[in-house]
Formats: sequence, structure tokens, C-alpha cells
Amino acid sequence: MSDLSNAIKQICEEKGLSYDAVITTIESALAAAYRKDFGEKNQNIKVIFDPESAKSKIYDSKIVVEDMPEEVEVADGDEEKVEEKKEFIKMDNRLKTAEGTEEIEERKFNPKTEIQLTDAKLIKKSVKIGDEIKMKLEEPDEYGRMAAQTAKQVIIQKLREAERDMVFNEFKTKEKEVIAGVIQRREGRIVLIDLGKAIGVLPQDEQVPGERYNPGDRIKVYVKEVNITPKGPEIVLSRISDEILRKVFYLEIPEISNGLVELKSIAREPGSRSKVAVWTDSENVDPIGSCVGQRGARIQTIISELGGEKVDIIEYSDEPIKFISNALSPAKIVDIRVNSDEKKAVVTVSGDQLSLAIGKGGQNVRLAARLTGWKIDIMEKKSETVVKPTEEVAVEKNGARIKDEVQTGEVKEEKELGEKAEKKVGEKKVGRKKKEKEEKKAEIKEEEIEDEKKAEETAS
Repeated sequence: MSDLSNAIKQICEEKGLSYDAVITTIESALAAAYRKDFGEKNQNIKVIFDPESAKSKIYDSKIVVEDMPEEVEVADGDEEKVEEKKEFIKMDNRLKTAEGTEEIEERKFNPKTEIQLTDAKLIKKSVKIGDEIKMKLEEPDEYGRMAAQTAKQVIIQKLREAERDMVFNEFKTKEKEVIAGVIQRREGRIVLIDLGKAIGVLPQDEQVPGERYNPGDRIKVYVKEVNITPKGPEIVLSRISDEILRKVFYLEIPEISNGLVELKSIAREPGSRSKVAVWTDSENVDPIGSCVGQRGARIQTIISELGGEKVDIIEYSDEPIKFISNALSPAKIVDIRVNSDEKKAVVTVSGDQLSLAIGKGGQNVRLAARLTGWKIDIMEKKSETVVKPTEEVAVEKNGARIKDEVQTGEVKEEKELGEKAEKKVGEKKVGRKKKEKEEKKAEIKEEEIEDEKKAEETAS
């Protein structure tokens, strides 16, 4: 193996390019150098390079085409007639286009890359239209300084193009997938992520609100799209996609990765809260317990991977009522009425569960609607006052009036009982005050008696 071949392989390892791509680049550079010093006007130079011997074969390559009519030489004074004929042809083509007839484009002969059949048969008799004819050219002993400079520039340019194409093709296959990267730096409002062979861009509208991106941290990102630009491939990343949550579940929960537990649907509000519906057809497996893990170890790992985002795990059901009820957890549902045609559900909850069912800013019901695919309306259950009449009323005609009277009587009785209770409380308070006053008076009398005894003892 020659030194040149070793150098080419070293370049392939450093740049991550294929061996054939580098050889093609060298052949293009040698063709450009030959064209610079020795090439003629209508030559299509092709070079075949052998890296082991460092020798090259140079050809003038052309494609055989059918014979084209030669242009008629114009005599002096006939230029005006030729111009009139050209204008007439142009006008005829415009009329055909206006009428809906497609204009037939006149095929032009390119002497640089093509050779007419008649001329080609002079070189090779068995040639056919569409064949390639290679006419061998003499290999020069050395190239000039300018030719060498041209070859160097071509090699650099072609290697860059090959490297860009390789990166583009690699990441194009990873489009719509989740990959890992390292945060490199922040430039304004965008964050640059090191993906190994390329740098990805995380725009502001694809960032999770409130999430911190510290240089050196490893994060998982979703490849939203890969575009080719003059500066190279542009890889647009995202942190708000539902696929990130799906990928993390597949990585952290073996039951989901091996198909024992199925992840049915995901509803996510990045950075705040998510709901995940899981299901299994195995009676011996608890789908929610498999996702939570022992003492919540698995779900805590997922939450930390998402930057502290809360995750609710819901059990999926084919029955819409049960699925909607599960999706609205932790709220307790009183009743659900569904309209299958419009995919609309009216959910009734008690008054103390209303705010819990709706959630902060409507988040809980919004995520439940996205998770189930149903339109959900939350209604509060109206409190019904049950009246117990004191006696049965047989006459329906006066039923309403009698019920009102019974209700009024009960209200009055309640008021009287309340007044009596208030009076009793008041009387008790008055009694306590009297006792306190009497006790104070007795204490004062005792003190006065003691003072008098002390005065008498002092006098005696």
C-alpha cells in the first residue's frame, strides 16, 4: 500500500467520508488542473486515478447523439431575411401557445459533452446513439503552479461538499426521531446542541418555557426537520414534542419496549403537565404499576428527564365513559353522558370536585380532551333540597299549597328552636356574670374583715 493511499484513508477516517468519495474528489481536481493548462474549448475532461501507482488516465468523454442540421451560412445582404424568418417562427410559436398547443422546444447540440453520430462512427463504427465515447489524451509530465493551486481548491471544496452531503443524509434518516445531544452554547434566543458530527439548532419556539439549558448538560431532543443550506445542513430540534415523552417511556420502561404494555395516547403541555394512556391485554400485568415502578423509581426518572414536568398515567379503556372518567382523574365523576356522533361528552361532578376536574386554567380537562379525542364539558351537580312532610296529603289539587305551608311551618319551627337556643345561651351568660360578681364581692368582704383584725391587733 502506497503512502498516498494511506493518506487518503487517514482523511476518510478524520472526515468520516467514504474512500470512493475521496478518490472521486481527486479525479475532479486533476481534471480541473488539466483543463487549466492543457485543455481545449470543447473538451469534456474525465480522469481515472490509481492511488496505488499515483498515475492517472485522461479522456475526452462525449455522449453520442443523432445528427443535427447544420446552420446555413448567411451570405452578405441576406441577414434581414434570416431575421424576418426567425421572427415569423417566434410568432408562430406564440400563437400555438395561445391556442393551447405546447410549444416544441428545438433541441440544441452541445459540442462539449456530445458528439454527432456521423462523427462518432469515424472513431468507432459500432457506436450507437446514447453510447459514451472516450478519446484518450496524453498525460502531462507535470502541472503548472496555477493548475496545482486550482486542484487544491477543488479538493478542499469537494471534500467539504462530500462531508455536508454525508451529514445531511445521515440526519435526514433520523428526521422525526429522538436523539441525545450535549448543550454547546446559547446564541441570543437559540440554543446550539452538539450532536456529534453536526450542530443542531433549538429555536426559542421549540424550547420548554422555564427550562434551563446549561452548557455541557446532556438532553434528549426531537429532530423536527433537516434542511440543506449554502452553509451546510441545518438541523432544527425541538424539546416540546410529544415524541420525546414517548421515547423516554420506551427507554425507561421495559414492559413498553417489549410490547407487554402498550402506550395508547399522549397529551402534553411542555414544562407543566402531561397525561399518558397505557393498556395491556395481560391479566397478570398492572400497566400503571409498571410505569410507576417500585416506590415511584421509574416515573421519577422520567420526570427528571423532562425537567420536572408532572406526568399522570391513565389506564386506557375501549369504553368511552370509563376512559373519560379515568382521564379526568384525580377528580371524582358523578355522571357522564356521551354523544358518539359528535364525540362529545357532558361530565357532571359535585361542587367540591368542580375545580379539580377543570384544573388550573382548564389544564386538566384540556389534557383529558386531547388524550381521549372527545369534546368534554364539565357541569356542576345541582344540590336538591329534600322535604319530609309531616303528614300524607291525598288531594293533588291542593298539593303544592299544602307543601308550601309544610315547608313554611318547618322553617318557622326551625326559627323558634333557634331563638329558644339563643335565649338559653343568653341566660347562661347572664348567670355566669352574676356568679362572678358575687364571688368578687365575697372576696372583697373577706379582705375587709382581715384588714380590721390586723388593725385591732396593732392597737392592742
